Amino acid sequence: MFILPPDTDDLRFPPAHLASPDGLLAAGGDLRIARLLEAYRHGIFPWYSEGQPILWWSPDPRAVIFPTGLHISRSLRKTLRCGDCRVTLDTAFRAVMTACAGRRPGMPEDEKSHTWITPAMVEAYVDLHNAGYAHSIEVWEANGPEAVLVGGLYGVALGGAFFGESMFSRRTDASKIALVWLTRQLSAWGFRFIDCQLPSAHLFSMGATEIRRRRFIGELQSALALPDRTGRWAFDADFHPLADEPMAKSP
Repeated sequence: MFILPPDTDDLRFPPAHLASPDGLLAAGGDLRIARLLEAYRHGIFPWYSEGQPILWWSPDPRAVIFPTGLHISRSLRKTLRCGDCRVTLDTAFRAVMTACAGRRPGMPEDEKSHTWITPAMVEAYVDLHNAGYAHSIEVWEANGPEAVLVGGLYGVALGGAFFGESMFSRRTDASKIALVWLTRQLSAWGFRFIDCQLPSAHLFSMGATEIRRRRFIGELQSALALPDRTGRWAFDADFHPLADEPMAKSP
């Protein structure tokens, strides 16, 4: 494991292929915007618990969703057509991150423990959001006169790659709704893939697949050749993830 010095202008990481068998590459450094972006550009992400040094990972294999591989079940497609939820982009980033950090048993989980979303991580990614690189997808449900946040996810976008970090759900399928809306919009914008980092049954049910790290790095370099889509995001006018599908389409 490599040790990164904090508070230095040298933001370089060791090559990802030098990671340990479980994907651990380095420890230390900091969570500045420049370092986080450097990490993502090389297929590396931070993941650590409170009280640990910052740990940097590049697992092999890697879980990804390619837009053409997105799977929408019959029941989820029915929910999406029902229209009883409102979905937005970049309207409540901190709230989504905080909700992801506070997941409870029974809610959709990736293989990471939610304890890795420390207060320092929240502030770092809010800074990344304010800089135009981190984004949130929110699912709202009407409850009386006000809408209630019931699901969502957040991640980082560079070039044609979206690096998914975490998701949460407070009602059935809310996180899946967020993922479908995001994936279909990213596809319309020409994004190449969503990096899911680590596999989970929840993600596999949505069409995630595992690829070797060598291929992932190659896919990433191709995606980074596309221009960054920075700033606050919003869905395209009249966008709906099932707009181009016939009403009776089966899974």
